[in-house]
Amino acid sequence: MQPASVNKYRPFPPVPLPRRQWPDRTLTRAPLWCSVDLRDGNQALAQPMSVEEKLEFFEMLVRIGFKEIEVGFPSASQIEFDFTRRLIEEDRIPPDVSIQILCQCREDLVTRSLESLRGAKNVIFHLYNSTSPAQRKYVFGLEKPGIIQIATRAVEQLKRDCRPLVDAGTRLRLEYSPESFVSTELEFALEICEAVSDVWQPTPREKIILNLPVTVEYATPNVHADQIEWMCGRLRRRDATIVSLHAHNDRGTGVAATELALLAGADRVEGTLFGNGERTGNVDLVTVALNLYTQGIDPGLDFSDINAIREVYERCTRLEVPPRHPYAGELVFTAFSGSHQDAIKKSWAAQQPGAPWDVLYIPIDPADIGRSYKAIIRINSQSGKGGVAYVLEQEFGFHLPKLMHKEIGKLINDLADAQGTELSPQEVLAVFQASYLDNQTKPLELEAFKSSTQGDSVECRATIVFDGARYQITGTGNGPIDAFVHALRDERLSKKPGVPMPEFKILDYSEHSLGKGAEAKAVSYIQIKPKAGPARFGAGMHTNIELASIRGIVSALNRTFGK
Repeated sequence: MQPASVNKYRPFPPVPLPRRQWPDRTLTRAPLWCSVDLRDGNQALAQPMSVEEKLEFFEMLVRIGFKEIEVGFPSASQIEFDFTRRLIEEDRIPPDVSIQILCQCREDLVTRSLESLRGAKNVIFHLYNSTSPAQRKYVFGLEKPGIIQIATRAVEQLKRDCRPLVDAGTRLRLEYSPESFVSTELEFALEICEAVSDVWQPTPREKIILNLPVTVEYATPNVHADQIEWMCGRLRRRDATIVSLHAHNDRGTGVAATELALLAGADRVEGTLFGNGERTGNVDLVTVALNLYTQGIDPGLDFSDINAIREVYERCTRLEVPPRHPYAGELVFTAFSGSHQDAIKKSWAAQQPGAPWDVLYIPIDPADIGRSYKAIIRINSQSGKGGVAYVLEQEFGFHLPKLMHKEIGKLINDLADAQGTELSPQEVLAVFQASYLDNQTKPLELEAFKSSTQGDSVECRATIVFDGARYQITGTGNGPIDAFVHALRDERLSKKPGVPMPEFKILDYSEHSLGKGAEAKAVSYIQIKPKAGPARFGAGMHTNIELASIRGIVSALNRTFGK
């Protein structure tokens, strides 16, 4: 990109709105929603959906809770026409759902579209023509009066020719879009919308929908909000008008433009699931709806099983939801960073049932949208000690003492560094098992252990193999662990040539059960401190809690020998 080429672009003109109100407003309710997946989204696919796929997608949109669904462009192709007919003839449209069809302001297309709607109960007839100076100049070769005439003639025809449909029991509402609204002079956008409304004659009971689209995103979101507030404040029939939004995402700010335009007074949002659509796509209705949800506003749409919705979407559209896509992406509830993992783990532990959601770095409870807690913390070379402990606890039930986190964390980080990739939970478990639970034979191995109580003390007898030689040892202490520690002070061990048994003391001990019922095992974590050298943790597991503790001491000693 050459610096000089920037001169070919012009800044988008601001809207003169000195007393704008939207910056001081707060969203308090959800808008009306209209899915355009089956039309705007479908027409943007390299391989459009089949009729069967569109039927499955339509049924999913109904389950989510959409009451207005744009099902296609029936005058554009026979497939689109047949799909609309099939929905109607097979009675697939719930009585509280309106189907919406798109139609250009052309006489033959209006006629064909009306034919597709015979027998429908609730219909939104969406007419559009383009209005911007560039469209008027390059596409239509018309001045403003000619563009207005295109719109009003189509509305007049629709109003006249829809009578048989209405008389047969169809409720038909009009939606009109000045298609290139965002780049149209506001005064002219208002003029053509008023002209259409004058012909249709809406009432507060039967409102017209005026859709003001960001057909191509040219400006920052605040400019769009100004445009919407400017229009809302000047429409003569505002009480008989639903102001609708339809933002595309060319600048990557479609969600922001929509949210600010709702603050500016809009009533309705058209968009697609996961932002499918031409070029960079439409506004993502999943994101807009769940953004409201995280502010305590019921969006009126059910995304409680986002994984199932994503599966149908990806299969029918042959598109993939990116891993960093808000709410639905594979990695959006995942932390690799050590500091993030630590903050998540601590705030999650403090979260109380019924209390306001307050988990750091996770703005929504994943369970509310059907996401699993298991993948929240994942391990790579950037992960911290707390993250490793979290995975072992959440995935496998091991509650490592906090003092042990640093030790196991270093082992995992070293492996992740060496591999240069993310480690799966199973790989983390394998390191833990190999380093602690299975570390029971070199150079120290426990072959047998038995303890008995003698008054206030405990006596133990153990058979061990130490550095290749077998020993019978005994010891007395205030419990089995203390007795075994004393037994290991046998002079034959401590004065053994080559690998002597070190003098050590126990610094920390904890244990818990793993699983439930008769098959449950006990897990012990024991930290020892040799007279020379650093402290080391060991871990032991056994169905007998006493043996789990003894195996923990053996594990710690073997880790000390291994250094």
